Amino acid sequence: MELKASLSKIEEMIERIEVLETALQNFEIRIEYLEADKDRQIKQLHHLQNQVRNRDHIMGEAVVQIREVADHLQTLAVQADTLSVKYELESDRGKS
Repeated sequence: MELKASLSKIEEMIERIEVLETALQNFEIRIEYLEADKDRQIKQLHHLQNQVRNRDHIMGEAVVQIREVADHLQTLAVQADTLSVKYELESDRGKS
């Protein structure tokens, strides 16, 4: 009887080991998936960081160009004021 009880206990342990081995395999597969996903996300992060750097560079160039245009417009406004004053002076001379 003791031998049957021991045999039954061994069979239970074997079944438990099989369940644990299956669980271990499932966890190993899950770990592989998570590692692959992590690698994919790291690549995506680097890609997005490069896009942000490129966008920042383009925006920086745009800001420089906008400043240059603003400076040019300011110069044109000063020239327009100067011409306006000259025109008024010549117009006043013609009336006198």
